[in-house]
Amino acid sequence: METIILATNNKGKVKELKDILNGYEILSLKESGIEIEVIEDKDTFEGNAIKKASEISKLTGKICIADDSGLCIDALNGFPGVKTARFLGEDATQDQRNNYIIEKMKGIKKENRTAQSVTCIALVQPDGKQKTFTGILKGYISEARRGQNGFGYDDIFETEEGITLAEMDQEEKNKISNRRKALDKLLNELGGSL
Repeated sequence: METIILATNNKGKVKELKDILNGYEILSLKESGIEIEVIEDKDTFEGNAIKKASEISKLTGKICIADDSGLCIDALNGFPGVKTARFLGEDATQDQRNNYIIEKMKGIKKENRTAQSVTCIALVQPDGKQKTFTGILKGYISEARRGQNGFGYDDIFETEEGITLAEMDQEEKNKISNRRKALDKLLNELGGSL
């Protein structure tokens, strides 16, 4: 079985990707003994994902998958977008980011709280070939944080059914998430195998 390096140490992403790609041997950077962090300085999710996957693939000589994900809020002109993890600075916590967004959206009616959770996955092979796959989950920013599961913005991202991703168990979330949609495209492209 071909080993695929996953260009992240984000525990939530690692678990989600391993659960969905359970037919493959997936190793995080830490599990691969890699201690570099690729700077995400591109203007698009696609650019960041390609940069991360390319650098790690070159370093390891193995197939590499990287993703860049973010929250795009329509009422805020797509904010925070590609800067989703960094818009309050490098030292801000996820709690601080989620609370900031809840505060920023205060008083906005439900129909105007629409948002998209976006994932772009880049697959880079050792010969430099690369492909990207984008998954989008549409929903709303909730009025308050709800749920104990998941990570990132899961407790403020409400599906069209009215529950947040953090109120779902991992299995439910993995069926509908933006990451799942991107991975399904990747698997379809590869015909289920590398």
